[in-house]
Amino acid sequence: MQSRGVLKGSAGLSAVRSCLLLLFIHMSAPVEPKRVAGGRAQTRRVQQQQQQQQQQQQQQQQQPPANRERVEGAESFPLDFTAVEGNMDNFMVQIKNLAQSLYPCSAQKLDQDMKLHFLKNVSVTCNDGSPAGYYIKESKGSKRWLLFLEGGWYCFNRQTCDSRYETMRRLMSSTKWPQTRTGTGILSPQPEENPHWWNANIVFIPYCSSDVWSGATPKTDHSDYAFMGSLIIKEVVNELLTKGLDKAKVLLLAGSSAGGTGVLLNVDHVAEQLESQGHRGVQVRGLADSGWFLDNKQYKFTDCLDTISCAPTEAIKRGIRYWGGLVPESCRQAHVGEEWNCFFGYKVYPTLKSPVFVVQWLFDEAQLTVDNIHLTGQPVHEGQWRYIQNLGQELRSTLRHVPAMFAPACLSHELITRTYWMDIQVKGTSLPRALHCWDRSLQDNNHINGSHSRHNQQKHKTPPVRGCPLHLIDSCPWPHCNPSCPTIHDQLTGQEMSVIQFLKHMGFDVQKMAQQQGMDPRTLLGMLNNGN
Repeated sequence: MQSRGVLKGSAGLSAVRSCLLLLFIHMSAPVEPKRVAGGRAQTRRVQQQQQQQQQQQQQQQQQPPANRERVEGAESFPLDFTAVEGNMDNFMVQIKNLAQSLYPCSAQKLDQDMKLHFLKNVSVTCNDGSPAGYYIKESKGSKRWLLFLEGGWYCFNRQTCDSRYETMRRLMSSTKWPQTRTGTGILSPQPEENPHWWNANIVFIPYCSSDVWSGATPKTDHSDYAFMGSLIIKEVVNELLTKGLDKAKVLLLAGSSAGGTGVLLNVDHVAEQLESQGHRGVQVRGLADSGWFLDNKQYKFTDCLDTISCAPTEAIKRGIRYWGGLVPESCRQAHVGEEWNCFFGYKVYPTLKSPVFVVQWLFDEAQLTVDNIHLTGQPVHEGQWRYIQNLGQELRSTLRHVPAMFAPACLSHELITRTYWMDIQVKGTSLPRALHCWDRSLQDNNHINGSHSRHNQQKHKTPPVRGCPLHLIDSCPWPHCNPSCPTIHDQLTGQEMSVIQFLKHMGFDVQKMAQQQGMDPRTLLGMLNNGN
């Protein structure tokens, strides 16, 4: 894939070329004779041009018929650039100004970056009490809105939060946030990188609550930190209603990692918020990327001393009390007294009313990390290899009844904001294509039901459009058996690794696997090289 800078440059050159063409067409068009300032000089120039043309016509008439150009139609006049030959720089400045003033060519004039806005409600804050906020790139005229929740783990007690504040302060405070952000992947304003959402209203909500977007607890004299993730989303939505969200047709709440889990926890809250304020025409949907975690047993049990080594279930049990975390009401009723269950995708998803598209690597690096599988420079042994394969099988099993999903058999974490997100495929379909198919299926379903209400979107019964697959999951059993997986780098040397090198590093025994499959080892190696 080309770099974004090259694409951006070529797009700008194309825009200028288009505008120059429009300018020359305009200048070449026949016009009524007018007297202008400097009219005598202008008249002499026109007379000279006419005399030159008469002489050329006489010469053409004297030429043999075979060499004479055939001239038909209206008489044409050559463009005269003699007036600008001495000041070409000024001429090009005028051309660029004209290009920016013409709407079809004004893409370069638009500010592509998202701009920071702090919340007007100053009582809704980050962990340290600094104001929460959001970045926005508005697209006037568009009725599609994409709200993205940033990820970045969590902390679950005073000790882990103090450590987080020292090492990852930007995830707990807004004091050093930049004034602008550039969107990538599904947040990109470039159609080459983001074919279906580039022209939407894009909103990036920074993660500064450390609570998986669930908390509703302010900072007080008796508490060191605020945990207000859920309230931050609510306040952002309230402010966006004054910027055009009230007239939206679609609101896609997206997020990666902890933000992906935040989507599952908040998508119904956002839908209910809009409905309660009378905005029932807005279709609220969710896109959860790399937030579908399992409450499985760790490969190696460790004490819950820090965020990385603590088992997910234990961390969430402690965290939900510390944060004052909120979960969807329907999920809370299904798990009374054990609301921590609602932080795990396969348990909260069946209780949701809003349609959600799930993106999940089958061998998620964050899941392996909390399961205490650390892929360092040393090859993994057979027990770890089996654990990794079983993880893929478990994830595949929990996604079985999710109708709209994209699950490649790769070892990675997060996808939708990566610049290479268009390159990954499952069964020949890319993620942007799958999301477009999902969008079409929901639109068709709404037309059938004659209503935009989320209760009519039938999350579990959305029929796929013919030739437009939605349920995309790899069936091959080991990491990176999909040939479109992201490039792997050796963690010690930083060098790229081939699939075979990676599998050998992971402890994959080619001879043994070939024997189990009843095939020649060379045949198996060929299949691995092709990603089969």
